[in-house]
Amino acid sequence: MIDSRALLDASARIASDVEIGPWTIIGPDVEIGAGTVIGPHVVVRGPTRIGSHNRIFQFASVGEDCQDKKYRGEPTRLEIGDHNVIREGVTIHRGTVQDQGLTKIGSHNLLMAYAHVAHDCMVGDNIILANNVALAGHVHVGDHAILGGFTAVHQFCHIGAHVMCGAGTVVLKDIPAYVMATGNSAKPHGINVEGLRRRGFSPEALRTLRQAYKVVYRQRLTLEQALEKLNEMLASCAELQPLIDSLQASTRGIIR
Repeated sequence: MIDSRALLDASARIASDVEIGPWTIIGPDVEIGAGTVIGPHVVVRGPTRIGSHNRIFQFASVGEDCQDKKYRGEPTRLEIGDHNVIREGVTIHRGTVQDQGLTKIGSHNLLMAYAHVAHDCMVGDNIILANNVALAGHVHVGDHAILGGFTAVHQFCHIGAHVMCGAGTVVLKDIPAYVMATGNSAKPHGINVEGLRRRGFSPEALRTLRQAYKVVYRQRLTLEQALEKLNEMLASCAELQPLIDSLQASTRGIIR
């Protein structure tokens, strides 16, 4: 059902069962998939594609021009997957031509109230951004990461899969996969064992990941030396691959 007080551009492509609340504005070049529910007072600007079965709460701003001073009105994009929950006051901006011209959010994510996803961010699947999390431009967040309330992530940082950040964390460098971090600036505090256990990681895999953490953070090795050891351990534990990948992909250096 689309409320009669909503304002929809004639070019917007909206599935027949989408629900849109009063005083919501849907602009041109917007596509909204089946089963999506959009509350009142939401603004969606394009080019934006929103997948199926998403829930967007009141006062969210989705697909707005970015806040980068280099932006000159180029037709950049926002893509949002399926089964996401986007809570009150969340802001998500489109990309810039200085990157790929794309901001992308995967599926099955929870973006809590007043979270901000800036231009050119790449957010994976099954992620939680708690209240007031702020992702600066070009940030990448891996699958199953959880960022506590008021976490602030510097531009171009990469946060690996299964990472957990405590509330108020300030991220200035990359966080490798599986690592727990907190503080200003972020410091590592071991492997996210409880989260991994809940996701079905075996006791053997958890033991190996603990050993891998010690290789990276306790043996005073360079990153190259640590990667050499981790690759030797990989044959007996495939779960090490995301950790190795996140270390190899780091361009800003990792938190220490």
